[in-house]
Amino acid sequence: MKRHLWFALNSLIVLGVLLLIWQSGVWLGVPPYMLPGPLVVGEAVVNRFPSLIRSLWLTSEAAALGLGASIVVGVAIALAFAQWRWLRCLLFPYTILLQTVPIVAIAPLVLMWAGNGLLSVALVAFIICLPPIIANTTQGLISVEENFLHLFLMHKATPVQVLLHLRLPHALPHLFTGIRISAGISVIGAITGELFAGSSRVGEGGLGYSILYASGQLETDYLFALVLAASALGFCFFFATMFLEWYLLHDWHEANRSDIPE
Repeated sequence: MKRHLWFALNSLIVLGVLLLIWQSGVWLGVPPYMLPGPLVVGEAVVNRFPSLIRSLWLTSEAAALGLGASIVVGVAIALAFAQWRWLRCLLFPYTILLQTVPIVAIAPLVLMWAGNGLLSVALVAFIICLPPIIANTTQGLISVEENFLHLFLMHKATPVQVLLHLRLPHALPHLFTGIRISAGISVIGAITGELFAGSSRVGEGGLGYSILYASGQLETDYLFALVLAASALGFCFFFATMFLEWYLLHDWHEANRSDIPE
């Protein structure tokens, strides 16, 4: 308990120092249109709170859809890669290739294929989230200790039993590592999709749409508020994944057990 309180206190101290550095830049005479102070940004959050929450909800919806779809599809592909080595050797390099393609280059094509709105934005988030899920889950599925495999085979376990009762539980920590990576970048993918797809509703859109609007209107204070909202959304996704990982694995996996001394 004391360790968690000390960690929270350190986090608050770091946050206070960052806010002080930010405010120092304002005190040094940086123009407000270039760097509005924390109090000005906080005032913008209060004044534009309803529209900020609507934008945050639309972006979180698209990011969650893209992340969820990437987990389902990524795990399915990783299971196929673990079962058939020839398929893994043939197709696994293309998942890495997918990760190296700039999402900014893909987004206009997705917009052309799927049109404006939630589907296009979620599809961009899905594309950017998929490679880490496949790579980490595949690594966990194929890196089972050989002695465990021999033990299962000695008891005449079928390939399906080996997959479900040995490989899949062993891969769960690797899967959550991939989800943690994808949880943060899903927000980036959703915002990138919104920058190109815009909004299917007039005058209303996600954080990316609102960022374009605030930038065009030179509302720097609201622009900073939107950036902070996007960062907060990424943190929420990340810590929700961490909690889910702890909840599922802390009873048996050493990396998530709290009773192991550091």
